[in-house]
Amino acid sequence: MAGHSKWANIKHRKGRADAAKGKMFSRIAKEIISAVKQGGTDPKSNAKLRLAIDKARAANMPSDNVQRNIKKASSTNQADYFALTYELYGHGGVGIIAEVMTDNKNRISSEMRIATNKKGGSIASPGSVAFNFEQKGVIQVGKDQGSEDDLFLIATDCGAEDFETADELYMITTAPNELYDVKAKLEEKGVKCEEANLEMIPKINVDCDPETAKANMQLIEWLEGIDDVDSVVHNMNYD
Repeated sequence: MAGHSKWANIKHRKGRADAAKGKMFSRIAKEIISAVKQGGTDPKSNAKLRLAIDKARAANMPSDNVQRNIKKASSTNQADYFALTYELYGHGGVGIIAEVMTDNKNRISSEMRIATNKKGGSIASPGSVAFNFEQKGVIQVGKDQGSEDDLFLIATDCGAEDFETADELYMITTAPNELYDVKAKLEEKGVKCEEANLEMIPKINVDCDPETAKANMQLIEWLEGIDDVDSVVHNMNYD
C-alpha cells in the first residue's frame, strides 16, 4: 500500500473483494429490512427504502434478493436492525471507524469490548474520531474504461468533485447526496462503474512504523470478522 494514499482504506478492502462484497450485500439487505419496518414496502412513499434499493442496484445486487428482503421484512417475526457507528483509537494515535448494522445492541457492544481486549486500542467517545473523517460518494472505475484525461473530463462533466488514480483504478469523488446521480450519468456516457459507495475519507493520516501498523491491522481484521460490522475505515499510513 502506498504510504501517503488517502485511498488506502479502499485498497485494503479490495484485497478481500469476495468478503467485502458479501458484507456489502448483507448491509444492504439489513437496510432494506429496516426501511420496510419503519416506512412500508412502497419505495415511492418510503424514501429510506428507495435509497436502499438504489444502493442495491449500484452494488449489482440481484433484484430477486431485493424483493426477497422486502418480503422478509414484512414478517412480524423478522427483527428490526439498527445502524450504529463505533469510533476507536488504534495503536499510535490511529483513528478507526466501524460501521455496524445489528439487531442486538448488547451483543455488538460486547463484541467491541472483546476486540479491544484481545487486540488493543480503545473505544472512543462519539465524535472524537469521526471529526477527522468526512463522508463522500466514491465511484471506482477500471483503467480499461479510458485514458486518465478522457475520464477526468467525463467525470467533471457528470458532476464529480474530484478525480484521482489509485493503482488499477480511477477514484471519482462526489458529494454524498449526488453519488447515484453521478454514477447514472457516467453509465449513460458508456463508463462502466465497478463500485459506488458512500465512504468515510480521512482528512489527516497518521504515519505508522511496521510494528505499530501490524498491531493496527490485527485489530482491524478482528473488527472486520465481526458479523454485525459491515465496514472498517482508518487513517493509517504505512509502507
